[in-house]
Amino acid sequence: MRRPHLPARLPVDPYILALLGTVGLAALLPARGQAATVADGASTAAVALLFFLYGARLSTREALDGLRHWRLHLTVLACTFLLFPLLGLAARGLVPTLLTPPLYSGLLFLCLVPSTIQSSIAFTSMARGNVPAAICAGSFSSLAGILITPLLAAALLGSSAGGFSLDSLFKIVLQLLLPFLLGQGLRRWVGGFLVRNKKVLGHVDRGSILLVVYAAFSAGMAAGIWHQVSVPRLGALLAVEAVLLAVMLLVSWYGAGRLGFGRADRVAIQFAGSKKSLAAGLPMASVLFGAQASLAVLPLMLFHQMQLMVCAILARRRAQDPELPVAHVAEVSPTAQHPVARAR
Repeated sequence: MRRPHLPARLPVDPYILALLGTVGLAALLPARGQAATVADGASTAAVALLFFLYGARLSTREALDGLRHWRLHLTVLACTFLLFPLLGLAARGLVPTLLTPPLYSGLLFLCLVPSTIQSSIAFTSMARGNVPAAICAGSFSSLAGILITPLLAAALLGSSAGGFSLDSLFKIVLQLLLPFLLGQGLRRWVGGFLVRNKKVLGHVDRGSILLVVYAAFSAGMAAGIWHQVSVPRLGALLAVEAVLLAVMLLVSWYGAGRLGFGRADRVAIQFAGSKKSLAAGLPMASVLFGAQASLAVLPLMLFHQMQLMVCAILARRRAQDPELPVAHVAEVSPTAQHPVARAR
């Protein structure tokens, strides 16, 4: 009897399964009292370490060289911090028919966070796009988001974000920007070590996010917010996010073409301009939403998995496009195996 054929790769990212397991652990064994204080402190330190590693891995010269592609970076920033928020505001009409107010606040917050770094680079490389541009675009978006996301949250979410203040902005800068700059400053001495041990440090990256998820969902359990979510509402949220992702993928690709970008740049714009960062969004939500952070980040967690699955398929299709002209290949190939790209 012939054995059934099993897929070579799971359709769900194993890391998403780890995230869901962490949510389940927080539901069964939430951190309370002194344990909650320890968990919050550990998650804060873990995120600071995460952004220190981002800063230490990014080549300063590569970042400065990337400024020459200022039109590309402005396009990605416009997708991330202009078009996404506009679509999020348009979704306000779905309340309360499809989305509850708390879920809508989480959806709108999702539209405000910066782009990813790792997956943008990985998918751009897979699709034979402009890898250096993806590295710089994701990094610039993350840095800009440290200031832009809290300001947009204050303007568009108001009291839903727990009441924005200069203190919350200072906490985000202290937790994200300062470690990134410190990593840049020490890159000369620690960069080689990070490249040689990128696999081990990748576990540090992901473990940091799992700690933040556990702390946020533990706080949500203590606040008793899960009675606000039902299965039909989650289904409606997934449908809305699928439409949101499809619109951004189409607009970033065809819009970049209308702006005169070549194929390699269009690939980088599409994969950097259509994504949202779980690593940056989680710590920001914990500061801005407080006890409501677990419900606020739920749309972001679902969107994160969706974008990985869809973009993995899309990147493989893009890789089958006709070969690039020699001039464009020369632009991409020298950095396609850059240590920074491999490290992410």
